[in-house]
Amino acid sequence: MMQIENTLVSDDLLEKEFVCNIQKCKGACCVEGEAGAPLEERELALLEKHFEAVAPYLNKSGLAEIKKQGHYVKGLDGEWETPIINGKECVYTIFDEKGHAACGIEKAYRDGKIDWKKPISCHLYPIRVQQYSEFAAVNYHHWQICDSGCALGEELKVPVYRFVKEALIRKFGKAWYATLEQVAQERSDLTSK
Repeated sequence: MMQIENTLVSDDLLEKEFVCNIQKCKGACCVEGEAGAPLEERELALLEKHFEAVAPYLNKSGLAEIKKQGHYVKGLDGEWETPIINGKECVYTIFDEKGHAACGIEKAYRDGKIDWKKPISCHLYPIRVQQYSEFAAVNYHHWQICDSGCALGEELKVPVYRFVKEALIRKFGKAWYATLEQVAQERSDLTSK
């Protein structure tokens, strides 16, 4: 565990390796689980603001569920999250011709329709951030549906923190990420001696 600014960061971010392998998992993280994607308070307004631009990308079942549940819901833990369809996929999930799940919000972003990529919890995955009053805990989350991502990360020798570099900078800033990289380099230097 290391402290960077007001975060406590798990060593797993440096020690574990990961590269999302959508060809193998088919985007299972958008479909599996018992709850939707965690949302930050500020993201609630973004979901509402961008809904009209995102809606054309969504499938009928997702749109129907949003109409029924809303753009976001309170989860059993009392935190905000995306609604899900019949205990399965996120309402913002879309599927390509190969059956791979993807994010309709991100598709709208990539097409230049909106200026928000997707919820930060999705962008950061397999990292989860738990906010406490004095600090945030930044942890690697291992889920068996991502085993192919772990295998690919090991094959390519990509540590988790490098795989989610863009998301970590988006969440914590460039200076924070530079500190994390420096710690990683120092540890690498020590182990190579």
